[in-house]
Amino acid sequence: MADVKISAKIRSEFGKGASRRLRAQELVPGVIYGHGADPVHVTLPGYDLMMALKNSNVLIHLDVEGKKELVIPKAVQREAIRGFLVHIDLLTVKKGETVSVEIPVHTEGDLAPGQLILEHSLNALPVEAEATHIPESVTVSIEGLNAGDSVLAKDVKLPKGVTLDVEGDTTVLQVLAAQAEEPTEGEGAEGESAA
Repeated sequence: MADVKISAKIRSEFGKGASRRLRAQELVPGVIYGHGADPVHVTLPGYDLMMALKNSNVLIHLDVEGKKELVIPKAVQREAIRGFLVHIDLLTVKKGETVSVEIPVHTEGDLAPGQLILEHSLNALPVEAEATHIPESVTVSIEGLNAGDSVLAKDVKLPKGVTLDVEGDTTVLQVLAAQAEEPTEGEGAEGESAA
C-alpha cells in the first residue's frame, strides 16, 4: 500500500464557475468527510493527486493548512473524454480502523489448452481491511482452468487481517468456451432471399 503526502487548502468558493477556475489553475476540488465530523471542502494540487491515484487504495497523509488528516479516496470523478480529475471525495481514517474498499484482482498462470475465454465477473474484490494496511491487489491462479470452471470469492487467498465484504459464493472469474457462430445452410439461404 502506497503512502503519499499532499498539502491541501480549505475552499470557500463553490459552484461550477469556482470549480472551473480551480481546474484552470490545475487544482482539484474535494471534500473530506468521516467520523461524524462536518465535511471539509478543500482544493488539492492536480498533478500530485493524479500521481497518488495511480496506486489503488492509496493512503494519503493530507496537510490541510497545518492540520494533519489521514484519508483514502472514496469517490473520484473524471472528465469523460480527456480523463482529468474533476472532483474527489476523501474519507478520514484512523490507524487500526477497518474500512470497506475494493482491491483489484490480477491473474497468473495459463488456462487449459483450447479456445477458452477468461471472464472477470469482478475486476475488483470488495473487502474489509485495516485502513493503514490495505493490500494493493490480490492475485488468483488460473493455471489449468477449463471451460465451466470458476473462481469464487471464498477461493481467493486474502492477506492476513483482510476479510471478504461480499458473499463467499460470488463468482470472481469464470472460464468459458469460445464459440464461433456459423450459419447453418438453412439460415444462409433465408438471409440471401430476404436481401
